[in-house]
Amino acid sequence: MAEATSHASFLVPILVFCGAAVIAVPLFRLMRLGAILGYLVAGIAIGPSGLRFIAEPETVRGVAELGVVLLLFIVGLELKVSRLLSMRRDIIGLGLAQLFATGAVIAAAAVPLGLTSRGAIVTGAALALSATAIALQILQERGDLHAAYGTRAFAVLLFQDLAIVPMLALTPLLANAEVFGGDSLVEPLVAAAKAIAAIVAVVLVGRFLLNPVFRALATSGAREVMTAAALLVVLGTAVVMDRVGLSMAMGAFMAGLLLAESNFRHQLEADIEPFRGLLLGLFFMSVGMSLDLSLVKRHALLLALATPLLVFGKIAIAAILARASGSQWRDALRAGALLATAGEFAFVLLPVAGDFGLLSREQTHVVTALAALSMLFAPLAARGLDTALASIAPVPASETEPMDFAGMERASVIVIGFGRFGQVVNQILLSEGIDITVIDHDIEQIRAASRFGFKIFYGDGTRLDVLRAAGAGQARIVCICIENAETATRIVELLHAEFPQTRTFVRAFDRRHALELMQMDTDHIVRETFYSALAFGQATLEGLGIPAERAEEVTDDVRKRDMARLVMQKSEGLMGGADLLRGVSVKPQPLTAPKARSKALTQETRDILGDEGERL
Repeated sequence: MAEATSHASFLVPILVFCGAAVIAVPLFRLMRLGAILGYLVAGIAIGPSGLRFIAEPETVRGVAELGVVLLLFIVGLELKVSRLLSMRRDIIGLGLAQLFATGAVIAAAAVPLGLTSRGAIVTGAALALSATAIALQILQERGDLHAAYGTRAFAVLLFQDLAIVPMLALTPLLANAEVFGGDSLVEPLVAAAKAIAAIVAVVLVGRFLLNPVFRALATSGAREVMTAAALLVVLGTAVVMDRVGLSMAMGAFMAGLLLAESNFRHQLEADIEPFRGLLLGLFFMSVGMSLDLSLVKRHALLLALATPLLVFGKIAIAAILARASGSQWRDALRAGALLATAGEFAFVLLPVAGDFGLLSREQTHVVTALAALSMLFAPLAARGLDTALASIAPVPASETEPMDFAGMERASVIVIGFGRFGQVVNQILLSEGIDITVIDHDIEQIRAASRFGFKIFYGDGTRLDVLRAAGAGQARIVCICIENAETATRIVELLHAEFPQTRTFVRAFDRRHALELMQMDTDHIVRETFYSALAFGQATLEGLGIPAERAEEVTDDVRKRDMARLVMQKSEGLMGGADLLRGVSVKPQPLTAPKARSKALTQETRDILGDEGERL
């Protein structure tokens, strides 16, 4: 009986967390306030300041932080080393400028409020940090992780994660100036050496060991072992980094980065994703639970003024710096809004400052409450700012939640994207009775597609688990009909890596995109405006009185020359085939008369050469 009671006591907190999330998150999404705010409010409701279902939030904080760890791992998987190197200017330049400028302004504002100069420095540093989990979650909800402003914001967040280690090391030095004497520098140097050794070890293991291990596990056919191995890599690297003084999130990011070029990265991402979502939600709820409402009431006026000033001040500083480094004002403001919260590490740095006497107990609690309130208020400010900017110049937004694919029949054709291009494609396939599966992330498009009798999947075509569950492994053709070139390319990479037997028919955004897809050996490519432009030009010639046969002949000549030029550009670069533009034809003559007539080996070559192949 006692054993049953202990099991029940273990399950109650889990039921409370799940129940709070199920109620709060859909409600806040319905009000267009976002999932993050829903988790934070749910945490306040079930925590010590609310209904007291969870009396000690610290008991779940350690587990909850794994959500941030897994989030950084997935971000690392999606970020190749070459792209990280291309971001070095933003990581070092913009990241350093944001941290120092924001910290200096906050510290200057904190001194008149009664903090010592050293306490103000620590407070400025803690509040200058930003919440990686909140910023990346917002970017993922918007689908903007690879957008220009999202990339710059992530670079700043990455620098902040690197900066937390020296911040923690310098805090004791601020507390006591005498530690600069004697052997005080030995310990920091030893700690730095350990950190460097750990990073080198992780890089070597990731470079030479991980791929063979995952390859061996994949041959076993046990997918649950792959999941266990993925968790082992992420959590193991995080623990190693934590033991040498670096952040667990940074360790997970390194693990993801090392596996970004791996053949197994899509599988790892699909395996980790469910754990990431649940634990990240738990992290946000733990932040809400840590908010002491009684302290907020005692300092209501101060916190009511300080919270918006902190959030909008951080937005302004980050936006000005981003604009000064080359961003457009719109992107600069959106990046600033992502960096407006206080960071997760503020909850680590502020208690350390309190322990060393840099902040009094009351000051520590007030600043910690300010950090938590900024996490509550900043997502609202970011959404409001985004809405205001969208009213000036609307931007597409995407939010994905995959459907349950269980029990569905496998279609012979999967169409990703049901916009204006995909709808026409589907009409043609449906007219011939082809079995179709449609994947789209726009709920309105999904509702429209359901009226045509398609199998509809509400999900993200860039996710391996969505493609696998939709039957990409059994489909004869996957038609990629989305308008975003980068996303279409990512889907092609994923399909070629995981379902090499499935043919890919892709809508190319423009000529450059078509050349990129040709390099990837895509089975069929259609530039979205090319054939409509040919038809438009032919109709214009006919409207000018040119005979239809002549207009068709001219149009066909332009098509052949353009195709020949595209083939030449694939091998020679963008300047290849320039002599074929505007109807210009260059016919090289052989130095010696050929003994036999040339023959075209493919239908495409015959179309290009015409009758010339028989005359040469």
